[in-house]
Amino acid sequence: MEATPADKPLLAILDYGIGNLHSAHKGFEHAGADARLTADRGLIADADAVVLPGVGAFGPCIDALRDSGLDEVALERIDSGVPFFAICIGQQLLFAGSEESPGHPGLGVFERMVCEIPDTVKRPQMQWNIVHPTGDHPMFDGLPAEPWVYFVHSYACDPGPGVVATCDYGDTLVAAVARDNIWACQFHPEKSGRTGLQILGNFVTAARNQKVGV
Repeated sequence: MEATPADKPLLAILDYGIGNLHSAHKGFEHAGADARLTADRGLIADADAVVLPGVGAFGPCIDALRDSGLDEVALERIDSGVPFFAICIGQQLLFAGSEESPGHPGLGVFERMVCEIPDTVKRPQMQWNIVHPTGDHPMFDGLPAEPWVYFVHSYACDPGPGVVATCDYGDTLVAAVARDNIWACQFHPEKSGRTGLQILGNFVTAARNQKVGV
């Protein structure tokens, strides 16, 4: 494998055949990572950090992840303690399952469900919206108290332990969760301008710090 520059953590973006992931790839590169779109298990095992993206619907995504065999790789990397970032449907895949796709169990990292957002508002939420961080998680370092980010979703994760940000859209919805080495967000940081780039950069910093033992 080609050597990674010492100041650039090697970041594996799991490529399991779900569509265009180039915006995420370019976003992490711009944030300072040696980002690779890959299904290579060896490269993923050697990576300093891992990203689980997701676009579309829960069922097809979890099926594609399992068909590729990268579901087991993702869980192994989570268990190893490397920084792990799940984005949009990727966040939902960490949960037990979704009302969108009954009979398609998720990864179960968080033992809760993904539920449809209220029918009192337009679905999907396809807009910029304010997120409300619930604490001091490093995902939101360097950002204003109520940053704007871009959402596209009709389902949201059940609230519970690990919620680090919410948004208001017909109800208080889960916008981001985290636990130990896991970061996950419902919104699209790669489509959220400078705010999103800061979030991606914060993750790259966490990966770099772990790489060098800070």
